[in-house]
Amino acid sequence: MTQFRHIFALSLVASTLAITACGSAPMATTAPATTAATTPTAAIAMTGSLSAAKQVPTNASTGTGTVQASFDKQTSTLNWTVTYTGLTGPVRAAHFHGPALAGVNAGVALGISGSLESPMKGSAVLSAAQAADVLAGKWYVNLHTAANPGGEIRGQVDAAK
Repeated sequence: MTQFRHIFALSLVASTLAITACGSAPMATTAPATTAATTPTAAIAMTGSLSAAKQVPTNASTGTGTVQASFDKQTSTLNWTVTYTGLTGPVRAAHFHGPALAGVNAGVALGISGSLESPMKGSAVLSAAQAADVLAGKWYVNLHTAANPGGEIRGQVDAAK
């Protein structure tokens, strides 16, 4: 009886190994290959150019700036860097405004906090509605100074081309 148990146990182990080997071979050959070339990027690059000419109403400032941003579709996170030069004074407030197209004013959609010195860097997780607006190009960055409390320079945030 003991010899029967050993033979049965060995047969069971051999059968399990054979089934496992046969079952895993097709999986290895049919699994899709994932490479950098085939994996879609989750982040969308965005950019904008800030000037007084884009401010509504315009003003006489010679200040300029840029916003470089990326939106991660998987985490709904917007990351940004805003740089500027030539303003009439220190930035007192900075915001993303929207929803609005270029030339139209809108309320604050997202405040920029922390240091307001150039470069300003930050990130925020957006709601579904905010994400839809920013991806549609309906947000702009506005930098406010004492001389121009309504905004000294402004720039629409659009997907980089």
